[in-house]
Amino acid sequence: MADYIPPALDWVREQVELYESSGGTEGTTLLETGMPCILVTHMGNKSGAIRKIPLMRVKVDNSYVLVGSMGGQPKNPVWVYNLRANPDVEIRDATEVFKMRVREVSDDEERASLWAASAAAFPPYNDYEAKTDRKIPVFVAEPV
Repeated sequence: MADYIPPALDWVREQVELYESSGGTEGTTLLETGMPCILVTHMGNKSGAIRKIPLMRVKVDNSYVLVGSMGGQPKNPVWVYNLRANPDVEIRDATEVFKMRVREVSDDEERASLWAASAAAFPPYNDYEAKTDRKIPVFVAEPV
């Protein structure tokens, strides 16, 4: 089995640890915002190691939308490249865990619809989009 490499940022690592160690009963919201998060377990594209990242919970039907916003920074978060290389993921939504496969959304109409759902769930996404020149990657994770 591949090694697990924890997130580099302290607060992210602590949230992942709390989310996992509680079985999904704690650590399920973004810091003090009270807004729900999911935990995405994926494989590193260079290391081949297991990686885990909390992302905002944007659920559309039986799928989850994963937004590579990185707070509107000029670069994509590393997990974007991991998902592009290794689309099979596990998503923990509170106490439930699902095996899923992600695909990057390239169709403009589908992306616009999923972006609207994402911004409704987490309004800062619109601010992040406004402050970066890059097109923020949007993925949809679907049941396998």
